[in-house]
Amino acid sequence: MMKNNRSRALLPVALLAATLLISGCASTNGPTDEGQNDPLESYNRVMYQFNDAVDRSIARPVAQAYKDNVPQPAQTGVSNFFSNLDDVWVMVNNVLQFKFRDASSDFSRVIWNSTVGLFGLIDVATPMGLPKHNEDFGQTLGRWGVGEGPYIVLPLLGPSTLRDTGGRVADWHYEPLQEIEDDEVYWSVVVLRAIDNRADLLGASRMLEESGADPYTFMRDAYLQRRRSLVHDGNPPRPERERYEPSDEDRELERELERELQ
Repeated sequence: MMKNNRSRALLPVALLAATLLISGCASTNGPTDEGQNDPLESYNRVMYQFNDAVDRSIARPVAQAYKDNVPQPAQTGVSNFFSNLDDVWVMVNNVLQFKFRDASSDFSRVIWNSTVGLFGLIDVATPMGLPKHNEDFGQTLGRWGVGEGPYIVLPLLGPSTLRDTGGRVADWHYEPLQEIEDDEVYWSVVVLRAIDNRADLLGASRMLEESGADPYTFMRDAYLQRRRSLVHDGNPPRPERERYEPSDEDRELERELERELQ
């Protein structure tokens, strides 16, 4: 029953995705801002500012305190533990994408890290030549031709696209943590994972602030480029450029230049 209640919590996310799809289709016919598909930029900037305010007042100070006060071996163990849990869903998505060799490697990672690695606290698989993969259901949808849709900044969750928002619903619903029946334990683990993830990004936040770039644009472009790279396994197709057709005036100018050069 408790896990069903958590699944119901995903309904607002799905409804948000559907609403954004309708509004996105109504407001634009294609990508904007140098090819970035951001028809909801006005909404996205407001939500980005909201998320940034929450991050500065709550998430970042907590993550910094965690980074400063928790011993590094313990932080590494926490990161490895959650990475091992993620490998289960990574393996499933590799199977769904017909990447059976990677799925076999993921399976071996989970077995070695869950046993010899003491429930994933120690990453023994990577030194054995079993690399960590990064797959989720959003990438699986992209693998089979589902378009990314408009760029979306989700409340608290941050950058996404319409496709990745749908993928997040599946990721959340099927993650191994859903097997924890006690809600208090479940949410404690979820919060710990969020703090650990945010602590890993403290350096990136400082670099962004020091760069002088528009943080919203930087974050959007970096997210979209990374997701396209992940979907295409590091080799995304080049965007098609509009073919330039010279006007009659351009052709006449070209002929005049040729005559001058003769």
